[in-house]
Amino acid sequence: MTSLPTSASAQTVPSAEAASVPVTELSADAVARSPARRMGMVEAYSELTKARLSALVVMTTAVGYIMAAGGGFAWFTLGMTVLGTALTAGAAGGLNQLMERRRDQRMVRTRKRPLPSGSIGPVHTLVISLLMACLGVTLLFAFVNVPAGTLALLTIVLYLGVYTPLKPRSSVNTLVGAVVGAIPPMIGVAAATGALTVTAWILAGILFVWQIPHFLALAWLYREDYARGGFVMLPMVDRSGELTAQTVVLTSLLLIPLTLGLTMIGATGAAFAAVAIVLGLGLTGLGAALYRKRDDDSARRAFLGSIIYLPILLIVMVIDRGPAGPTIALEEGINPSDTNRLMTIQPAAREGAGSGVSARLP
Repeated sequence: MTSLPTSASAQTVPSAEAASVPVTELSADAVARSPARRMGMVEAYSELTKARLSALVVMTTAVGYIMAAGGGFAWFTLGMTVLGTALTAGAAGGLNQLMERRRDQRMVRTRKRPLPSGSIGPVHTLVISLLMACLGVTLLFAFVNVPAGTLALLTIVLYLGVYTPLKPRSSVNTLVGAVVGAIPPMIGVAAATGALTVTAWILAGILFVWQIPHFLALAWLYREDYARGGFVMLPMVDRSGELTAQTVVLTSLLLIPLTLGLTMIGATGAAFAAVAIVLGLGLTGLGAALYRKRDDDSARRAFLGSIIYLPILLIVMVIDRGPAGPTIALEEGINPSDTNRLMTIQPAAREGAGSGVSARLP
């Protein structure tokens, strides 16, 4: 793919003319040179740390902790887990934007971010991001446990060392990014149990698969903008959109058996199973519409549908969770569906969970 000229000598598209030209027809130079509003410090930090994405990371981490701990979790540990994860997520977002600042400047979607707009400088970004990373990982190691800290550190390494460099090179970056996004609930489970239990792997599987239709729908909507930034996404390679839409449909459908896995091991009840089926079929239907039409409106509905899907699923999951983690039930020789016996498991037993069907981290 050949980049459009971005040298200082290239002619700038006048602002009045640019306003009448569709976004898809603007050159990278015009986008980069059009003025971007400088942000206030609070807004700039919010954008730099990708606050909305970080909030999702924190939410899935908290859900992982709650699902693994049953009814006897420690508020201090949960708080340190959430705080440490939030700091590491914000740090990863800041360092990612530092690495991609020149590409972000070419894109309509990202050119108003703090670095391209000049609201925050590169050195400032580097220092604050490294401080957040160190503080977040330290909190997890010191006040939670080694497995949780290790997973958080792994998330930063994969995000910055593999996912970010891969984005301009291969559409496989979406799968790598999905791996990164699947780790937070595992941090929560590890914080509660000191291990990666069956619940941890199922939650990670759900998050991994959910991200694929979510980000492919987004990539379809911004495929030309991503091309301007020099990123390689599947819709850019798959010009007809057939493979992209097929993948959205199949991964949306795959969410149904994955979510039902939580009910099968006793981590959730029948109400959650019913809601998960309805949500999965709804998301699959939006993917099928994208496959039939392959237009921006269908992609936008699929993207918005994925945004609605996840919080509803997580809320119902927590509300309809089992009284104790499935790992503990299996270790105690109790059928996960035997609610009365599960209620007799004391919090002390939960704290010692993780030896039988779990895979302990070093």
